[in-house]
Amino acid sequence: MSYVAENPFFYHWYPFFTFLLGTGCRIGEAIGMRWEDVDMDKRIISVNHGLTYYDRHENSYKCEFRVSLPKTDAGIRSVPMMQPVYDVLKDEYERQTEEGFCEEYVDGMTGFIFTNRFGMPHNPQAVNRAIKRIVDAHNAEEEVRAKKEKREPVIIPRFSCHIFRHTFASRFCENETNVKVIQEVMGHSDISTTMNIYAEVSNHVTKASLENLAKNLDVF
Repeated sequence: MSYVAENPFFYHWYPFFTFLLGTGCRIGEAIGMRWEDVDMDKRIISVNHGLTYYDRHENSYKCEFRVSLPKTDAGIRSVPMMQPVYDVLKDEYERQTEEGFCEEYVDGMTGFIFTNRFGMPHNPQAVNRAIKRIVDAHNAEEEVRAKKEKREPVIIPRFSCHIFRHTFASRFCENETNVKVIQEVMGHSDISTTMNIYAEVSNHVTKASLENLAKNLDVF
């Protein structure tokens, strides 16, 4: 994330990526987020809809967004605002106060927080293309750096925007033992989905803990 924040070509993606990583929202929920959905005083984010992007069809030359409602009640939820998320939203609101807010309407909704240079909400394909460019640029710079320092480069594998939600879920499971709380924040309709993530994380943590224990025990 620091690479994105400090890069003159990619820094504008930092607020959106921070929001994804700090809320665990699905990509459609994040691109559909409006200013009226966030309570900066109470630091609560209301997740109550998403945006779905439709490509051009055979009989149409128009790409379009449509508002999509959660398929289950679990999808409608409130997510507490972590400090990094609060900070980027505060900065973004101040910037848009000076430069202008989104005036694009999608099914009667407007005021979307995260937009592209044309004032339109981001579409998931464009987000994934941006991630690919960022990863490729980072890796190219890392290879040059590693060659100068005579070491092996640390290459980041390509990934999609879903990794932000997955990372949030994994870190949440590492720090929260109440699976019901995790389910509510993630918006999982089936608790088995939450349990599978929790079990996967628990296995990794247990393995790492035992390996660390083996290093520190002096009885072997």
